[in-house]
Amino acid sequence: MGEMSTGSTAEQPATIAAQFLATVARYGERPAMRRKIDGIWQPLSWRDYGKHVRQAGLGLKALGIKRGESICILGDNCMEWLAADMGAIGIGAASVGIYTTSAPAQVEHILRDTGACVLFADAARLKNALAVRERVPGLEHIVLFAGPGDDKSGAPDVLHWSQLLDKGRVLDDEKPGLWEESIAGTRPDDLAILIYTSGTTGPPKGAMLSHANLLFQLVVQQDLMPIGPDDELISFLPLSHIGERLMGDFRPMMSGAVVSFIESPEKFAENLREISPTVFFSVPRVWEKFHAGITGAMARQSWLSRVPYHLALGIGDRVALRRQAGKSIPWLLGILHGIAERRVLRPLRDMIGMGRAHSVLSGAAPIAHEMIRWFFALGLDMRETYGLTETSGVVSFPPLNIRKPGSVGQALPGSEVRIAEDGEILVRGAHIIRGYLNMPEESAAAIIDGWLHTGDLGRLDADGFLTITGRKKDIIITAGGKNVSPSEIENQLKFDPLIADAMVVGDGRKYLTCLIIPNPENVGALAAATGVNIDDLAELCRLPLVVDAIQAAIDAVSANFSRVEQIKKFRFMTTPLVPGSDEITPTMKLKRDAMTRKYADLIEEMYAD
Repeated sequence: MGEMSTGSTAEQPATIAAQFLATVARYGERPAMRRKIDGIWQPLSWRDYGKHVRQAGLGLKALGIKRGESICILGDNCMEWLAADMGAIGIGAASVGIYTTSAPAQVEHILRDTGACVLFADAARLKNALAVRERVPGLEHIVLFAGPGDDKSGAPDVLHWSQLLDKGRVLDDEKPGLWEESIAGTRPDDLAILIYTSGTTGPPKGAMLSHANLLFQLVVQQDLMPIGPDDELISFLPLSHIGERLMGDFRPMMSGAVVSFIESPEKFAENLREISPTVFFSVPRVWEKFHAGITGAMARQSWLSRVPYHLALGIGDRVALRRQAGKSIPWLLGILHGIAERRVLRPLRDMIGMGRAHSVLSGAAPIAHEMIRWFFALGLDMRETYGLTETSGVVSFPPLNIRKPGSVGQALPGSEVRIAEDGEILVRGAHIIRGYLNMPEESAAAIIDGWLHTGDLGRLDADGFLTITGRKKDIIITAGGKNVSPSEIENQLKFDPLIADAMVVGDGRKYLTCLIIPNPENVGALAAATGVNIDDLAELCRLPLVVDAIQAAIDAVSANFSRVEQIKKFRFMTTPLVPGSDEITPTMKLKRDAMTRKYADLIEEMYAD
């Protein structure tokens, strides 16, 4: 059916490891990363970062790690995580990130699947690491991201980070040039990293990404969205996910940009405002929280205080729409926009830590077009990307100066996207993975004649812009035989500040219903505005005021869809969902099958009549 392809990429560096050496040599004493120590953001230079990586890689060699073997990393984002990752890659081993929310059984599965004999862990995950060591005979070493003086566990046979670096220094003295020889011996088609899928479509699978896969992505992305040594990024999403691995690890390694690590999830908002990154990538859930925070705060103001906000947003929207259409800005609108910028829009961007951002991206899951338009009006040139682990990251990307509402851009240069007869998106190019580790049948089913079958549904317009319409496995077929894609309905519902998430239900049923996850802060504020102060979310959701407000939001969204796509009933889910739990992935996407099982009683209640 439809098809799009674009030109070839520029000449690629040989390997990720060779690129790292070049970046260290080029940027030397410039800062590579920052971390907060004793309340102060402390920089680490590229030269010092390079020394850590060199010593970590040679330390692994001293432990007996050979080319082609694997190491695993279980810990929060930090300098040691990146140094262990690049050190392993530098000696020709494959680096494997494990989600920090993984249960011991999941950690055990990945260790066995990869055959890794070294596991890096931080102090918070050491207990899990020790628990699986007894059950995985091949796991010979646990390396703790801490010095001997900082280790309070008392666990035997644990190697500390500083001890690993010492081993690397000794080997470096004994065999000068060994590090460079190891990097020179790596080939573009060698396995660089393994990324385990988050499990929305079944058990996690180890996607095998080569140096060539990753470098294709990095070179093309640098052309489409340039990043330089003066840019600042913040690392907070799991490095075991391909999106953060690219943006928080490899893209800075390619460009010399500075990465700052958040102190903790609880301090994310504070750290974001302190760093004020110039480039920011996040999943829709975070963008939705920004939107809900601002709109919720505005809703709690007096009507007089809300007027400037709505006027400024309206002006910002008009300017954004004209820019997207390639039209000039009339002088009066330009003056009004300047006032709106100074008085309202810029302070709001500063409030969420986006005051300096020139490039902002949303990916890993669909986001409502209305949400993107709101951020456009706020003055952020948001680009929604589409990608998968199996494509080493990005599939399509909006061009620098062209935006099409609802589209996720065009295929990466040097790649192809086409739509199959059943609407499935197929992708071909140098970014397609080698397959899944130890899963030849699954690999053969996913990649046929070089085309990756994504499992996603979409359409292409005449200019090659791709629009995602849903996921094959998520399609709801009602009792009347109508096919409904729930994602767009859910995305529009999440645009309401009272709704944190939503899951549409209706497979085999006469009509659609919905499970609603309310936004606790904004629902509480709605009740408090009428003099009702309740902390318990379940009790809040029983208030007629809250029920009526959610019903009104659902009715407003349903009006945008056909009769068969309209939601007839809803129920609240008030139990917090923890990333990495059975119901939600580490990247905060709902697992439909698990949610349907857990809330079966609530669902049946909506169809009881």
